[in-house]
Amino acid sequence: MFIIGGGPGGSTAGALLAERGYRVLIAEKAHHPRFHIGESLLPANLPLLERLGVGAAVRAIGMEKWGAEFVSPWHEKGCQEFRFADAWDKTMPHAYQVRRADFDNILFRNAAAKGAETREGCRVRDVSFLETGGARVAVRHDDGTSEDIATRFVIDASGRDTLLGNQLKNKRRNPRHNSSALYAHYRGAWRHEGQAAGHITIFWFEHGWFWFIPLADGTTSVGAVVWPDYLKTRHKPVAAFFADTIAMCPALAARLATAELVSEVSATGNFSYVCDRPSGPGYVLLGDAFSFIDPVFSSGVMLAMHGGFLAADAVDTCLRSPKAATAALRRYDRKLRKGPREFAWFIYRVNHPSMRDLFMGPRNIFRVKEALLSVLAGDIFGNTPLWQSLAAFKGLYYLHALYHGRRSLKAWRRRRMQIRVEPGTPLATEGE
Repeated sequence: MFIIGGGPGGSTAGALLAERGYRVLIAEKAHHPRFHIGESLLPANLPLLERLGVGAAVRAIGMEKWGAEFVSPWHEKGCQEFRFADAWDKTMPHAYQVRRADFDNILFRNAAAKGAETREGCRVRDVSFLETGGARVAVRHDDGTSEDIATRFVIDASGRDTLLGNQLKNKRRNPRHNSSALYAHYRGAWRHEGQAAGHITIFWFEHGWFWFIPLADGTTSVGAVVWPDYLKTRHKPVAAFFADTIAMCPALAARLATAELVSEVSATGNFSYVCDRPSGPGYVLLGDAFSFIDPVFSSGVMLAMHGGFLAADAVDTCLRSPKAATAALRRYDRKLRKGPREFAWFIYRVNHPSMRDLFMGPRNIFRVKEALLSVLAGDIFGNTPLWQSLAAFKGLYYLHALYHGRRSLKAWRRRRMQIRVEPGTPLATEGE
């Protein structure tokens, strides 16, 4: 079993398959601990961590996250708090904010402890699938040496490198979304008191939205997800441009007034994509290697880890019962697509004024607030009976948008303009 990538998805799948007695090799191009963005976990992550046996280790490094707040400059009540304890399922009242360097390292070492072979500084160059089944994987190590490794099955958890998606020409832009991001870490940012200290805060502003994620070591992750046209206006160093962008959001600027920038400012563009086929003979894709939309609801780590569990089941079936492989991969495809699909409806509309109105003035008619909180908690894969209430929320959104027709038309036109991509513009990959 060859797994490309030692992030949350790859390490999860590797640990589970090693537990089942398979020989597993996880190839990670970098060396843990290594920096990664995406520090905010969801309550639905916690049962997965417990099943992997790393719950206590993550608690030791995490900042408790009991809720989220949305801040809008267009509403009289400028801040609206949501608590996970008010979701439909009351058994998942909190999550954690984590430094991904530490979190990913815990998962990677856990896979090794369960019997997986782990290699760092090992970059996959090519995967050749054999007519007789299985594959040969060409890798290059940091010391310059290369080797070919034979394997029965390949799991691509390469993140935004999307190795197999690119190699198989299976990757395409998400035609319904397009955004860019800038991000950095600060020390000394103002935080709330008590349980609210660990809240993730979403700040809307003219060109998109900001995240504000407090971490246990006193630093805060801050990022802006913006329309691509806004990022194209940058004619100064990225750090100065980011500072100017923060200044456009007075509520965030106030939280950072006495804070110190303690990292480089990074920027990335054109980062919404999907692979047409999440699996095929001898391989599966999971996590960001399959698709990435937008980080607004902090779903990335949870979807990658959930995909790791799905991948372990699918691969196990394919190898133990080859006659059932086609059905197993079809089932995997269906389940893997569910998460991105459910989050996508909200992501595509997060900057729409009607969505902002509903978030800033939530009501629990038909239990829609509880259903919305369940989505924010990542509780979309179990038996929680939230779907009728979620449909009611979507109905309320469409009615609200129709009532404010002129405003909605203006928002629709702006969105249509922003999701257009000029021919020949490359898709960004991880680290750009």
